[in-house]
Amino acid sequence: MTEIKRMEKYDLVVIGAGHAGCEAALAAARMGKKTLVLSMNLEAVANMFCNPAIGGTGKGHLVREIDALGGQMGLVIDKVFIQSRMLNTAKGPAVHSLRAQADKQRYHDEMKRALERQENLLLKQGEAVDIDIEGGRVRGVLLRTDAYYECDAVVIATGTFLGGRIFIGDSNFESGPNGLSASTELAARLREKGLPMRRFKTGTPARVLRSDLDFSKMQVQEGDEEIVPFSFMNDSLEKEQEKCYLTYTNAETHRIIRENFSRSALFGGDIEGIGPRYCPSIESKLDRFPEKERHQLFVEPEGLSTEEMYLQGMSSSMPEDVQLAFYRTIPGLENVRLVRSAYAIEYDCIDPQDLKLSLEHRSIAGLFCAGQFNGSSGYEEAAAQGLMAGINAALWLDGREPFVLDRSESYIGVLIDDLVTKGTNEPYRIMTSRAEYRLVLRQDNADLRLTEKGRAIGLVDDARYERFLRSKAQYEAEMKRLEETELTPAQIDPLLISLGSSPIENRTTLAELMKRPELSYESLAPADPGRPELPSHVKTKVEVQIKYAGYIDKQQSQIERFKRLEGMALPEDIDYTAIESLRLEAVEKLDKIRPASLGQASRISGVSPADINVLLIWLEKKRRER
Repeated sequence: MTEIKRMEKYDLVVIGAGHAGCEAALAAARMGKKTLVLSMNLEAVANMFCNPAIGGTGKGHLVREIDALGGQMGLVIDKVFIQSRMLNTAKGPAVHSLRAQADKQRYHDEMKRALERQENLLLKQGEAVDIDIEGGRVRGVLLRTDAYYECDAVVIATGTFLGGRIFIGDSNFESGPNGLSASTELAARLREKGLPMRRFKTGTPARVLRSDLDFSKMQVQEGDEEIVPFSFMNDSLEKEQEKCYLTYTNAETHRIIRENFSRSALFGGDIEGIGPRYCPSIESKLDRFPEKERHQLFVEPEGLSTEEMYLQGMSSSMPEDVQLAFYRTIPGLENVRLVRSAYAIEYDCIDPQDLKLSLEHRSIAGLFCAGQFNGSSGYEEAAAQGLMAGINAALWLDGREPFVLDRSESYIGVLIDDLVTKGTNEPYRIMTSRAEYRLVLRQDNADLRLTEKGRAIGLVDDARYERFLRSKAQYEAEMKRLEETELTPAQIDPLLISLGSSPIENRTTLAELMKRPELSYESLAPADPGRPELPSHVKTKVEVQIKYAGYIDKQQSQIERFKRLEGMALPEDIDYTAIESLRLEAVEKLDKIRPASLGQASRISGVSPADINVLLIWLEKKRRER
């Protein structure tokens, strides 16, 4: 038997250095914990194995929240983006979502450098093959080299590497993403320790060369003229942006794919894992929507130092010859060569309902889980969970209460509550429609919602906090000024008429005028000589808050009702089998998930309003007994 080599002790070991692992390790180290983060290959640190972009609908909100709490993702993408766009601007501000195309290699470089420079943190190349668990708690991590690192807590953030298997047509083989090695032994050890695994799958499109493309046959997608930063540490950004392109499939594309359905790994029966509903392969799209005449795909650069272009919207598990044939039927892609073929990948993950809201495992003390290992998809969802897992591991090590954000406070709260309370039968993706209180949870006010909380747990540093306080003071002062500054008809009517707005008859405040749909903060500037110079993000907060005040107030009332249920704590050791009148299904679900509050219990599938009433009566009875 090989001798175990005992290495130095760490407070926390993070297994995996993808988007979840990086945020977890940085958060814990910044909170003073001696942290080791392991990557099977240092070239895989924060790699963008799928789409080389950060943000998007709902996802942009997560990045802003990560940044507001003191995370890293927003800072990095602001440094390395090559195109930036605000999505959904034709809709209300609740669903405005920032998305930035990244320079893939530079993103990896910048995040890796942040890890390497972080005090209390060591980034190490090494494969974890076992987690030492004794007496129901974490004791250490064993590497393939037989090096053993004693630790008190672990964050598992293995992404799609755990038990990874790639599928291209009828060819399939053990592999992590992009041809890197899979982590197979750790998956087996986790099963032996009583962690049941599930198989999920995802996929990625092919990469082609810029020189092979005819952009004259595609629609140009320009970046926004005014660039909005992800990080609240940046007031503005200026950069010459790269172009992206839009093109479409056609009847010939669809004919080739349909004639080869039987050769797809997805339809051939080889793939067991469940794929993401909201990011299907092109063959799945044709199977589900046979009446649709065309599907769009975006052609996006992978970075400034490479000729590779990414074909967003065209993931596939078809054989390589079929891929080449159908890609070449698409306008502008007639001469493409595949430098990286599209593939599907299966991987192991756990049921997130086995976790607490802190992302600690219910039955193993000190074991925290994050990212695709929890059944989610996407870089942003992974990073958000990684940040929270790292924070809570650090707090747990200090014997402090966990840091849990609820659904009314953040998209991060929605994401984690959905996973832990409701569970997921497919790779979970955040969407604005999942947030009941999305008008309050806008991306523009993430700092007002969360930076004070990040400061309280020790993650927000002095520079960020001072900047936040200055921005908050500017916002509050401008709100007060607009609500108190009155204009006479003589002062404002000429401007109102020129803007197609009705003149006023009596003195009216600037705030009241801004509530008119046709008027904006900027359009009223000529009649407002006393306005101060403010950063764009402060102006946005002010305008949205004033224009949507009535709707926001109504949503705040809904949040207060929600908070009352969330505030009704359920004892961790409650014996649900002893509570009369609870239905059997409710007892089983409640006993498995062990909700922290009545509010969380009410969101569990299988727990009815009648069951909640039973728990209310039980809580009141216990209160009277006390």
